[in-house]
Amino acid sequence: MKSPFKKILTVLLLQMLWLPAIQAQDEGLIYGTLTTVDGKKYTGQLRWGKEEAYWSDIFNSSKTHNDNLDYLSRADMRELDRRYRRRNRNYGVFNFSSYDYTHTFACRFGDIQTLRITGSRRVEVLLKNNTKIRLKGGSNDIGATVRVMDKELGELSIRWSRIDKVDFMKTPAKLEAKMGAPLWGTVETRKGKFTGIIQWDHDERLGNDILNGSSEDGRMKIPFKNIKSIKKHRWGSLVKLKSGREVYLTGTNDVEDGNRGIIVSHHLFGRVDINWDEFKNVTFVDNPQSGLGYDSYKTPTLLTGTVTTTDGRNIKGQIIYDLDEKLSIELLDGKVGDLDHQIPFGIIKNITPKNYYSAEVELKSGQKIVLGDSQDVSERHTGIVVIAKGENKEYIPWKKVSKVSFE
Repeated sequence: MKSPFKKILTVLLLQMLWLPAIQAQDEGLIYGTLTTVDGKKYTGQLRWGKEEAYWSDIFNSSKTHNDNLDYLSRADMRELDRRYRRRNRNYGVFNFSSYDYTHTFACRFGDIQTLRITGSRRVEVLLKNNTKIRLKGGSNDIGATVRVMDKELGELSIRWSRIDKVDFMKTPAKLEAKMGAPLWGTVETRKGKFTGIIQWDHDERLGNDILNGSSEDGRMKIPFKNIKSIKKHRWGSLVKLKSGREVYLTGTNDVEDGNRGIIVSHHLFGRVDINWDEFKNVTFVDNPQSGLGYDSYKTPTLLTGTVTTTDGRNIKGQIIYDLDEKLSIELLDGKVGDLDHQIPFGIIKNITPKNYYSAEVELKSGQKIVLGDSQDVSERHTGIVVIAKGENKEYIPWKKVSKVSFE
């Protein structure tokens, strides 16, 4: 069986040499002004708790409703509900009291203009095209404590209940005060290498963050800025410092199989979440970049293109994918083994269903990858709506889709 990475490994390996579109060291870090409920303003580098710190990091929440269902006929809805019931019975679920088909909204922080807090678990997102989206819960991004590195006051941690809104803006090329340098490097897996911004254990992602573990001499807390490489070894990890010293650590999820995953983000391929079983080693660079700056995240556009059906028709127009995604900034989800991919629709050229469980995704860069095990690329897909010129609308079930080509 051919590896799904055969056609993309060369591109991924060459990323180590890729520099032109990367911004100055700090421009990829989240930056903006936080306004409190009583009008106080704090401006500087921002971080969501101990997690999101880059424009390329993902903001997640749940959509409150799905207006796209209005495009379906009663017969289409009955068929969708029938498939929903059958699929859930296969998984041992028998409570079918509600089928609202709401989805998770996910985009990069660099795609957002303003976040306005509207409740303890609610937020209104203003995108760069002035589209407003109301969201509720769905992840720890909602309700989080937001950290601000104010150049005069230092680092503040502001509770969600104290926040009125957060306005995002271009990050200075060189921050006077920041929470730590970026982590940039190359992760080697059993399926190839990925280069970009590194997030360790879904958590640590700046140089001042700490790698925890125990050596034969006791507990250690090592700042990531001092680490050159981490290699999975036996029941733990070999950690090599920039000084050349090496220690073998065990005993925590940072260095053992309890690790929640290593994420690599890069604008050429989106984001890949690497399971510990797939991980081999990571090497960090000495002069880290931080990824694309805020202005590099362009104004969202509607998805447009052509859907080719299994009976040979080509239907061109605005595309609403999986009765959900309709903007270029939204993300396609899929897996290759123990690698979870999230790819912005704006960098996708074609999606071609392969079977009940997977689809081939071709990126505009020329990379091709077969993704599976997610609703976006399998028979769990709820179908596509195409809005053609003249406002003619057609719903196409996934089983009748041969190919989706984006403009």
